[in-house]
Amino acid sequence: MDFSSFKIERHWWGKIIGGTLGLMKGGPAGAVVGIFLGHFVDRIIFGLSSKERTRQLFFTSLFGCLGRVNKADGRVTEAEIAAAQRLMARLDLSEDERQAAIKAFNRGKAADFDLEGELQQFVSFTRVRPDLRQMFMEILIESAASDGQISRAEQEVLVRAANTIQIPPAIFYAIFNAFTATHGPGSAGSPGGPSRPSLDQDFAALGLNKSANEQEIKRAYRKLVGKYHPDKLMSQGLPEEVMEKAKERVRDINLAYDRIKAARGIK
Repeated sequence: MDFSSFKIERHWWGKIIGGTLGLMKGGPAGAVVGIFLGHFVDRIIFGLSSKERTRQLFFTSLFGCLGRVNKADGRVTEAEIAAAQRLMARLDLSEDERQAAIKAFNRGKAADFDLEGELQQFVSFTRVRPDLRQMFMEILIESAASDGQISRAEQEVLVRAANTIQIPPAIFYAIFNAFTATHGPGSAGSPGGPSRPSLDQDFAALGLNKSANEQEIKRAYRKLVGKYHPDKLMSQGLPEEVMEKAKERVRDINLAYDRIKAARGIK
């Protein structure tokens, strides 16, 4: 029998060691207790390593996509490079993380960059965390508008990224419209500052249109606020900048909801 390919998954080591020590000290009953305690050790260790991996994939995927978005218009400008560097600083990346982000950004600029392929690991690690994927898209959209606008070519790349990380079109456009609602149509903010969103934009911020009834409005509001709760994102080891984005998004959702309630007379 060939044991060369035999491998024990790392989340079993605590149970194996705990069970063995328990058996030696207390027989079968001790083995049961050892396995039980080892299980909790495995969960702690696996949770820490998973959090670190999620953080790593979040950043490398983000900057790879950003490089591809910035390249969509033909060339990456000095302003876009400077904006990417500012984002790295805002995200409080360590030096190793910053170097990995720079490499990912440069890969994204390359003509042969495989956007869909590069995002697959991120998708796998966040399969049960749609809030992480949506926050990823929030930051990517804002970063794409660093030069003052999001062009048609850039938007096409954003749509590809959203499809790959399994964000439904309706949710993607709700995020996109929520951004433009506070920064002006199709721009990242005009010199005069953002204008007051219209009621249409408030509905768009909730992923709705003006034909939505009271029950649909309340349901959409509760769902969005739950998805962007900062505590959910904090548990993944993401930096304070991402938490602030989540809080900002919740504030925008609350403001849109309050204006809709006032316009509709909803209590």
